Amino acid sequence: MCGIVGYIGHREAYPIVIKGLKRLEYRGYDSAGVMLYDANEGVKLCKTKGKVSDLEAKAKENLTVNGTIGIGHTRWATHGVPNDVNSHPHLSNSGDLVIIHNGIIENYAPLKEELIKRGYTFKSDTDTEVLVNLIEEVQKKENIKLGKAVQIALNQVVGAYAIAVFDKKNPNEIVAARLGSPLAIGVGEGEYFIASDASPFIEYTSNAVYLEDGEMANIRLHKPLKVRKIKDDSLVDPYIQELQMNLEQIEKGGYDHFMLKEIYEQPSVIKDTYRGRLHANEGIVQMAGVEDNLEKFLNAKRILIVACGTSWHAGLVAEYIFEEFTRIPVEVEYASEFRYRNPIINKDDVVIAISQSGETADTMAAIKLAKENGAFVFGVCNVVGSSISRESHAGAYTHAGPEIGVASTKAFTTQITVLTMIALRLGKAKGTLSNPDFHAYLQELELIPTKVSEALETNDRAKEIAAAFKDAPNCLYLGRGYNFPVALEGALKLKEISYIHAEGYPAAEMKHGPIALIDELMPVIVIAPKQGHYDKIVSNIQEIKSRSGKIIAVVTKGDTQVRELADYVIEIPETSDALSPLITTIPLQLLSYYIAVMRGCNVDQPRNLAKSVTVE
Repeated sequence: MCGIVGYIGHREAYPIVIKGLKRLEYRGYDSAGVMLYDANEGVKLCKTKGKVSDLEAKAKENLTVNGTIGIGHTRWATHGVPNDVNSHPHLSNSGDLVIIHNGIIENYAPLKEELIKRGYTFKSDTDTEVLVNLIEEVQKKENIKLGKAVQIALNQVVGAYAIAVFDKKNPNEIVAARLGSPLAIGVGEGEYFIASDASPFIEYTSNAVYLEDGEMANIRLHKPLKVRKIKDDSLVDPYIQELQMNLEQIEKGGYDHFMLKEIYEQPSVIKDTYRGRLHANEGIVQMAGVEDNLEKFLNAKRILIVACGTSWHAGLVAEYIFEEFTRIPVEVEYASEFRYRNPIINKDDVVIAISQSGETADTMAAIKLAKENGAFVFGVCNVVGSSISRESHAGAYTHAGPEIGVASTKAFTTQITVLTMIALRLGKAKGTLSNPDFHAYLQELELIPTKVSEALETNDRAKEIAAAFKDAPNCLYLGRGYNFPVALEGALKLKEISYIHAEGYPAAEMKHGPIALIDELMPVIVIAPKQGHYDKIVSNIQEIKSRSGKIIAVVTKGDTQVRELADYVIEIPETSDALSPLITTIPLQLLSYYIAVMRGCNVDQPRNLAKSVTVE
C-alpha cells in the first residue's frame, strides 16, 4: 500500500519525485524518503518518519545534490514501526544497491537468517532490507549485472511486491518489477518515469506501460524499455497505452480537501458512468462486457459478489437490486474471508468482483480462486489497466475519475450505478422486470445526477448538525431494505475520517441488542425516505424517541411524520426505492466530512489507512 516514484532522464529528478510522492500519499503516509544520484557526489539519501511535507523540509537542509536519477517512497508500515530507519529507500550492506518496495515478502525471516549467516547485518526491521541484500548476495555470488540478479533473487521470494532498484556501479539504469502490487512506467522523450499509478507523471507524458504480474523492466537511459518475465527471464513485448487521466482530475480544484471535491463530483461522474450505456428514451441499457457474456449471466444459478470495505457495501446494495430485478440468488462475500474458507464455487456461478483501485489484494486472490474453480468473473473497478480489469474475464469501468481521498465517496455511487445498469439489463432480458418498470427505472436513473445535485444542497444543514455532534463518542446508523447498506457505509465513513465509533444496523435489528446503547447522549442517524418501509422505520424512530435518543433523520422533501419525531432533519429529493441509496448516501458523506474537519482530523489521509490495499 506504499507509493513508489522513480525518474531517469534529463530533468532534475528531485522536484519530479517529491511532487509524485505527494500525489501518491493516499497510498501511505507514515514515513517517506528519497534517493538521488549525482555523478560527483554519488548516492544521497534523505528519509524521515512522517508525511512527504516532513521529508521536503528535511531535504531542504540535508539534501545538497540534485541529479537526473532519483527514486522516492511514501510508506504504509507493515514490517517495523514508522521511523526514520524503517523508512525507504533501503541500502544494501555495501551501499551500492538502493531499493524501494511496496508489498510484503512473506519468507523474509528465513532469508534474513541465511543472510546473517553469510555476514550481512541489518539496520531496520523491514522485509525490504532483506530483499535488497538478497539481490546483492546473488549479484556478488554469480558476478552478474543488476537485472539478472533481481530476476534470480525474486524467484527465491514468496509474497507480493512492486520494487525499483538502483545500482550506483551502473548508474544509467533502474530495474523495476511487480507481483501483486501495481507499477506503471511512463515513457517520455529521452526519459522514463516509474510510479505506483500514472498520477505522478501525467503532465510529462501520456504514454505508459503497466507491468503485468510476474514481469520486470530494465529502464535505461537512451535505450528502449526491456521487459522480461521474472520466472524464466524471457522477453516480453511491452504494450504502451495512452493515458485517459488529465492533470485537473488529480488537483483539488479550489476545494479544501479531495474528499469534498469528490463528494461534489458525484453528479458529473454518475453521468459519466452511464454515458453511452444508458439511453432512456430508446429503452436501452448496453454494456459491452455484459452483452458479450449475456448468456453466462442469464444461465447463472447464483451471483457471488466479492469486495472489501466500501465496495462491499456497494455489493450489498447490488444484492437487493439483482434479486429484485433478476430473481437470481445473490451472495455478498468479504473477499478477505472468501479466499480462506474453502468456498463452494460452481461453474455456472457468476462472480462479480468490485474494487475502486482494481488492485485490492484480497479481491484479486478471490478472483483467482473463482477462476480456478471454473466460475465466470466480471470485474467492476475504476482504474483503467488495473490488475482486476486484466484478471477478470470481462468487466465494466465506473468512470469516476481518480479518487484521491482515502475514504471512498464517488467510487461508491458509481459502483452502484454500474451494478444497477447490469441488473436492469438482465431483468429485461430474463423478463423478470416488466417493460413499464424497466422504462421507469431508466428514466429515473437518468435523473439521478440532478437529484444528487439537489441532495448536495444539504451541505449547510450537514455542517450545522456536525457542529452539534462533533464530540459524540459513539453513533448509530439505521436503515431498512436498500438503505441498510447505506447505514453501514455512513458508519464506516464516520469511523474512517473522524475516529468516532459508529455502527450501522438494519433498523428492525435495533431492538435485538443495540437499543441498550440508546440514551440522551447517543446520536442516531436514521435513513427514512418516503419510498420503502416507511411506516416500519417510523416505528423504529418512536422506539428511539421514547428512550431519549438524539435523532438525525434523512427524509424525503415534504415529510411531516418523521419531522415531528426527529431532533434534526435533512431533506433529500424523492426517487424510487431501488435507486434511493444514490441519494441517501450524500448527506451522510457530508456529515462525516464536516465532523472530521471540526475535530481537526486529516480528512484525506486518516490515520492507519491507505487507499489501495495491495497487501493482505
